[in-house]
Amino acid sequence: MSYDLLFEPVKIGPVTAPNRFFAAPHATGHGFSLPAGSTALRAMKAEGGWGTVAVQITEVSNNSDMANHPIERIWDDVYLDQHAKQVEAIKAHGSLAAIELAHGGMRARNFATGVPVIGPSDLPILRAELPVQAKAMDKSDIREFRRAHKKAAQNAKDVGYDILYVYAAHDISLLSHFLSRRTNFRSDEYGGSLENRARLLREILEDTLELAEGERAVALRFAVHEPGAKHAMTYDGEGREVVEMLADLPDLWDVNISGWSADSATSRFTEQGYQLEFTSFVKQVTNKPVVGVGRFTSPDTMASVIKSGKLDLIGGARPSIADPFLPNKIKENRVEEIRECVGCNICVSMDAYGVPLRCTQNPTIGEEWRRGWHPEIVGQANKQETSLIVGAGPAGLECALTLAKAGHQVTLADAADEVGGRALLEGGLPGLHGYRRVIDYRLWNLQQRGNVDIYTASPLEAGDLGDFGADNIIFATGASWRCDGVGRSNFDAVDWASGTNVLTPADIIAGKVPDGPVVVYDDDHFYMASVLAEHLHAKGCDVTYVTPLESVASWTAYTLEQRSIIGRFKSLGISMHVNSTFRDYRAGVVTVEDAYACDSEKRFEASALIFVGARTPNKALYEGFAQSQPDSRAFLIGDCLVPGMIQAAIHSGHRVAKELIDDGVVPFKLEKPIAAE
Repeated sequence: MSYDLLFEPVKIGPVTAPNRFFAAPHATGHGFSLPAGSTALRAMKAEGGWGTVAVQITEVSNNSDMANHPIERIWDDVYLDQHAKQVEAIKAHGSLAAIELAHGGMRARNFATGVPVIGPSDLPILRAELPVQAKAMDKSDIREFRRAHKKAAQNAKDVGYDILYVYAAHDISLLSHFLSRRTNFRSDEYGGSLENRARLLREILEDTLELAEGERAVALRFAVHEPGAKHAMTYDGEGREVVEMLADLPDLWDVNISGWSADSATSRFTEQGYQLEFTSFVKQVTNKPVVGVGRFTSPDTMASVIKSGKLDLIGGARPSIADPFLPNKIKENRVEEIRECVGCNICVSMDAYGVPLRCTQNPTIGEEWRRGWHPEIVGQANKQETSLIVGAGPAGLECALTLAKAGHQVTLADAADEVGGRALLEGGLPGLHGYRRVIDYRLWNLQQRGNVDIYTASPLEAGDLGDFGADNIIFATGASWRCDGVGRSNFDAVDWASGTNVLTPADIIAGKVPDGPVVVYDDDHFYMASVLAEHLHAKGCDVTYVTPLESVASWTAYTLEQRSIIGRFKSLGISMHVNSTFRDYRAGVVTVEDAYACDSEKRFEASALIFVGARTPNKALYEGFAQSQPDSRAFLIGDCLVPGMIQAAIHSGHRVAKELIDDGVVPFKLEKPIAAE
């Protein structure tokens, strides 16, 4: 298929995008306090060929404080210099620079500023766990919001942004709160009918267009559909009516679905292009260009979406994180080299902690400025060396590829019949097929290089390693799931009763299927226990899920999967028991007690207990070699250094490789906070 149409210019009001690749707004974890990091990250996307690069939510007023989230700001002159530098860095590569001007409305906290949160009505803010309410805006508040938004738009125009966003999406925008029947209970001209609820959005659009004066484009980011929400905007209801009402007012429609867990759904529950079902109608309603997202990674799919008239521009947030050079690779017919998004949402999870992005596929994201890492350019090693990597899982594959690019002669050996380690094993479980992309990208690239030898079905002993004669021996031998009851809530090993059948995730992945009812005990709290529960249910087991924490798969709340996991459990009939601490397993019965009431017990029949807890690093080979060869250059990476996420293993492999290439640890560069006079 020809991809030429993806590189056609697109006129957006008074400006022209050089191609159809649109790096959509997303949080970077840098915000106003780490401008050099955010600038370098976005400049990298422009260098990689994204024709338009958009900046994340940028606060237009000091009463839109998002507290621990590192958001951009543009409501004071003190922030303008850093924005000007960011615009310059993006435009240096020929891309358009866009900025998402926004007010958080009832999603703000205002802990730092101490002023009231504002919204259309007197209601608690849209963070159920926070004891904060929003003040219903009076007419003077509305006038002040319009003034602040216009001032922010003027600032954005002055520093050179090409596209000025009006933001009404994700249920984290004051404008979306005025639009929604869920949050707008006003009885004046800003409430009641849809036309009234859309009045403020229309006014802000008109204000911004007036200020743009035909010199800057104005985009409207709008969620046309809110699956599962009460009083929801829907693509066949009020969502469509809003588009019809404002059809040709903005220069660009940026459309998606809401809330965030729907908009950024993982590959476990959705395939690429999943939003088109709800957003493709917009092109039928407006004559203006339309951009949309959907975790697009396949060039064929992208071309098909454009050809079929569903979108004019391919929006990418997560795909642009996983591979900032995706457009250039398509243009240069290097599609096999695309580092496809896994769809795991590790990037999303970092937002909860207010830290720079991490990505399973791209270990360089967030490190462009502070570590000087580039996703495509490794640089030549200071010394051309030979490196033996023992273990071809995620860490070993990444380390091998990075060293090979730098000129090392690399040997990669694994005891298994196939490379991939845990990415291969977990990639065969329900919904986790995306992890196979970790292997595909690295293996294909390794196979193209003449300085790499790969050996599978090759178990090694400590004595074999010394005879190999490599300058560096890197151990990537992974970790093993513990079977002794040790997990995140219990550090004491359990003395299992005689005759009990306690299995680990490794046992289930290897093909074991218990005969009878099973209890999956989750003391890991990420995806694994819920995936195994679903897998065993599909194999015919009667599954009970138990966890000592207050919620199911608690850490998946950060990857936006928790609601989907609970919904899946309910649809499958998998029973869930939270706040339930393991007490005993004997005679085919698992006993748990309420975490807050020790005299309250529950008992479940179980032919097997699937214990999902901690893991033990597989260091025996390293320790044996280090003891026999104390002067050797030996390194641990990935899970055998410290068990963690696949993302952490890949980052570890890249980091150690870079330290070998650069002949030493390169420390972080630190940014200085800006100071207003």
